[in-house]
Amino acid sequence: MKIAIVTGASSGMGREFVLQLSRYVSVDEIWAVARRAEALETLKAESPVPVRPISMDLCEDASFAALEQLLEAEKPDIRLLVNGAGFGKFGSFEKVSIEDDCRMIQLNCTALVRMTRLCLPYMASGSHILQLDSLSAFQPVPYITTYGATKAFVLSYSRAMNQELKPRGIRCMAMNPGWVKTEFFNHAFQTNDGNEVQYFDRLYEAKDCVATGLKDLYKTKKDYSVHGLPVKTQVKMVKLVPHNIVMKIWLNQQKKPKNNVGLTTE
Repeated sequence: MKIAIVTGASSGMGREFVLQLSRYVSVDEIWAVARRAEALETLKAESPVPVRPISMDLCEDASFAALEQLLEAEKPDIRLLVNGAGFGKFGSFEKVSIEDDCRMIQLNCTALVRMTRLCLPYMASGSHILQLDSLSAFQPVPYITTYGATKAFVLSYSRAMNQELKPRGIRCMAMNPGWVKTEFFNHAFQTNDGNEVQYFDRLYEAKDCVATGLKDLYKTKKDYSVHGLPVKTQVKMVKLVPHNIVMKIWLNQQKKPKNNVGLTTE
């Protein structure tokens, strides 16, 4: 049985990957992984491909043990893995709990690596891995400190893995969007009561970012993907400008609110 696995599938870009991936890869079933079982059930009715909802918390060891047993039992041919699960918190480090910092590292980095390693034995030549990353991967980001650092890890890990997997005919790519209107902000704003982060220069739609990511994964040889000319320009600039200057520019921007209203869905 040919399958795709998408984590973080209950909302946002993870959900969009479930809805759009059939344009590029033919699979018999999508294993949609997320904590919220009800949201996954809703997705079943909307997806053009049969969806198997798998409700689990990727910060729990038991979840990976259960998934490993499921893979061993069914031995699927995994044609696509999308690691879309993740979260971030805005605000000064004093406001973000140590538990949240560690959970960001656990979900954004550790779970991503565990999912990748768990799935690779079931992936053959022609399979693809897409790691949902962030524009923050390219620079240190004060007041999004830990989240940005986790995304820097994802970028480095994905690009290096892409080289290692080439002899096996498997492509691995990081997808690095800018600001996207999703439920991400529901969590991020919980610790941002001092408005340390309030400047959002451009806001993109999840469906458009996902469309670009899938196109780049299947139609190019890129090891990372960026949606939107302004974001691509920013990536080029932060590679040329010293990071201490980049951080000063970022901090100055946060003094001027832009597009910071109506971002949460709660």
